[in-house]
Amino acid sequence: MHPGMMHWWQSRHAREYAVHAGCGSMMAHAARWAAPPEHGDFGAGAFGVRRPLRYLAYKLELDERQVTELARILNELKTERAQAEVDGRRAVAALADAIAGETFDHEKAAEGATLRVRSAERLRDVLVQSLGRIHAILKPEQRARLAYLIRTGTLSL
Repeated sequence: MHPGMMHWWQSRHAREYAVHAGCGSMMAHAARWAAPPEHGDFGAGAFGVRRPLRYLAYKLELDERQVTELARILNELKTERAQAEVDGRRAVAALADAIAGETFDHEKAAEGATLRVRSAERLRDVLVQSLGRIHAILKPEQRARLAYLIRTGTLSL
């Protein structure tokens, strides 16, 4: 077998052998090729713009107008999620600064905690507003399918 084919072959067949053989060493080998775990947090992988849009367009049988509007909504959610991550890093830095000094700085700690809460509230508000906009563009049967995807965890918020 050509050396360039080894990676391809191992990644395709390692899981089969691990399941059928029941061998511990093969299980470790299969785990090495496994995909990284997905984040359960909002926007960390499930609610971006590109692939989730295609997935939703397929699953909900969206028309072109609905896809265009959904792309706008998901883009805004993605932007707000990125801003929340930046705010989260700022909050952590403020909390670290509060504890780093000779005495605990209550004011800086409160500032960091307040920043974290405000960011979460803003993200909550944008999410609720976006879900309302999505609800408005979908037909009743599409809403039912979307609700099913959310309930089953196929699509996470």
